[in-house]
Amino acid sequence: MTEPPVIISEHQVSRLLHYGELVPRLEEALAKFSRRDVSEVIQPVRATLPLKKVNGYMCLMPAYMGNDGILSTKFVGVYNREKGSKLPSVQATVVLLDPESGSMKAVIEGNVITCMRTAAVSAISAKLLMPAQAKVLAILGTGKQAQSHYSVFTEMFSFQEVRVWGHRKEGMDRFRSSINGPVTLCDSAETAVTGADVIVTVTSSSEPVLLGHWVKPGAHVAAVGACRPDWREMDDVLMKEAVVYVDSREGAMVESGDIILSGAEVFAELGEVISGGKPALREKTTVFKSLGLGIEDAVSAKLVFDQWKSTTNHP
Repeated sequence: MTEPPVIISEHQVSRLLHYGELVPRLEEALAKFSRRDVSEVIQPVRATLPLKKVNGYMCLMPAYMGNDGILSTKFVGVYNREKGSKLPSVQATVVLLDPESGSMKAVIEGNVITCMRTAAVSAISAKLLMPAQAKVLAILGTGKQAQSHYSVFTEMFSFQEVRVWGHRKEGMDRFRSSINGPVTLCDSAETAVTGADVIVTVTSSSEPVLLGHWVKPGAHVAAVGACRPDWREMDDVLMKEAVVYVDSREGAMVESGDIILSGAEVFAELGEVISGGKPALREKTTVFKSLGLGIEDAVSAKLVFDQWKSTTNHP
């Protein structure tokens, strides 16, 4: 008989998962993904089921990393909530499986994993693409993803100023109270991004909130929101003038409204830059369009599970 799966809670994931161990594992996984070697990685574009009655989507994100012995699936609900709703806009669970038997090894709360792996990949894009001696970071958005991006960007880099803007004052006040460090709250998106070296967009907007003529030449943008083909965070000016990097070409052409609606050309996947196949054009204005990959969840879940085993003396 197989053992019942371990249940790992949000609190435990927060305690076990750290950027210092996560970032290098994600870099390795992204490089493997872009090599398109099916002995290393098999990951289809996520399947999406519309939930029209609740204004949301249920997404399924399976991934198999054969040489690493990792098989997992993330179930994630993404909702377009009405203003004032106290329900979460994202709710995720990651199931870690034994590749040989197919049995469940662990059921892991996925919200912390989603926030941390997404922010870590954005930080990897900045490490590769942001201008040298970047001094100003701007974050558009004030939710959980904004908080995780603030955490990893201030942990990995030394910015002189971090600016934040959100649609609502209560969101910005909540953001300020949630983070441990200095921040400048801005009264408009334009004020936040003007002169910024690195810009992170983590909004729930379906219309552009970042306009190209605001963006400093040579700045790097890590765009995380707008994960549907008819949603956007960036306008045509930015998308057509910038050098565009993605996590997955195939995923971007199916899911990214920023790319599909602008007709922007994808220059490279981030994994191609990590492995040396494509250059990191730091001197250019760059956009990294992040949609999230199942391998990112798989690597994160395996790290959480291994840490759980080591801290509980589990055989």
